Amino acid sequence: MLIYLRILKESFNFAINALRNNKLRTFLSLLGVTIGIFSIIAVLAAVDSLEKEIKGSLSSLDSSTIMLTRFSFGPTQVPRWKREQFPDVSYDEYQHIKRNLPNTEAVSYSLNVASENITFQGKQTQGVQIGAVTSEYYDIEALQLEEGRFFNEAESYSGSPVIILGNEIAENLFEGLDPIGKKVRLYGRKFSVIGVLEKEGASLFGPSKDGSVFIPVNLVRRIYGDNNKATFPQIIIKPEKDIDNAAYIASIEQNLRLYRGLKPSDINNFFVNQLKGLTDFIDNITGQLNVMGLIISGFSLLVGGFGIANIMFVSVKERTNLIGIQKSLGAKNKFILLQFLFEAVILAIIGGLVGLFLVWIITIIASNFTEDFEFVLSSGNILVGMSISVAIGLISGIIPAISASRLDPVEAIRSGI
Repeated sequence: MLIYLRILKESFNFAINALRNNKLRTFLSLLGVTIGIFSIIAVLAAVDSLEKEIKGSLSSLDSSTIMLTRFSFGPTQVPRWKREQFPDVSYDEYQHIKRNLPNTEAVSYSLNVASENITFQGKQTQGVQIGAVTSEYYDIEALQLEEGRFFNEAESYSGSPVIILGNEIAENLFEGLDPIGKKVRLYGRKFSVIGVLEKEGASLFGPSKDGSVFIPVNLVRRIYGDNNKATFPQIIIKPEKDIDNAAYIASIEQNLRLYRGLKPSDINNFFVNQLKGLTDFIDNITGQLNVMGLIISGFSLLVGGFGIANIMFVSVKERTNLIGIQKSLGAKNKFILLQFLFEAVILAIIGGLVGLFLVWIITIIASNFTEDFEFVLSSGNILVGMSISVAIGLISGIIPAISASRLDPVEAIRSGI
């Protein structure tokens, strides 16, 4: 063990001397490794940060959540002309599924409608996102209230004029006043504020709830009607934990097919969209981005590998006489090989550390410039960067190290005279 520590120490000293005595040559040679590690880790960090942000936006919904709509959220083999003939899911179908679907934790009905303006005592907030939902949506989405409450089943069924405000909407309209119990105007009607959501922050995946409000869906149905193509109805289903996913989806399809009176030969005129499919799609896209980044960065690493190999070949040539003396004093081939191999690895690690340092600096700068998006340099990415550096050092240094270990001691000493 002591001999390996001694070899490592000597190799480290040789690597530092190479940096000190041949600054420009060593800098140019390590530049490829630095750029390569920087490129790879920068891509991995950016993709990880993007994935974290998107999945964080979806974190309020369980990945098993299912959405019944006339549209597919992913690729489908059903032609477009046929999809356009599919009917929207209805409030009656929501009630039927709620009553008849087993192993279900909650079912909600929602309408996506156009944004509206909301006012309070002359103050107006424009472009407010309207969440028209039933009371069960609170449990499915796991909404967090800062104060007040969500509307109950009775208020939901009757379409009571009650409203829950997003945090930003409440701040803009009330400016520090307690909004609970106050009246705001929306759709030309007065709504009583019964709750305010906790601040969520900006989201890359859809609008933030900070700029949204939630009202009973039956009130919106009275305004828009049930056959208005400007709305986008959905039935949102949250199954119980640890159920058979395929069997549960089959049960949903059977329930809705029976309700709609579809024949066995008819295809489903609706789509069962599961959030898990969306997260799998995100994973697939980020995986492809990572692979593309690795391929592009690999060219820089190839150049860096040649640079380190060049340093090592020059180092072998400059120290030929020293190698001959070491071997004449009894140094084994293995000792010489490890000495140069460790030196190559140390040089590659130095280049990699510089690359990682640059990524770290950029993540700090980028995070400061983007208020609601945080770039993350994870410990896993740092480990990947260091592992790649070590691998480049081993690959680049192995041939020069072998050539050094095989030198004849007599010829080596003679060549240095």
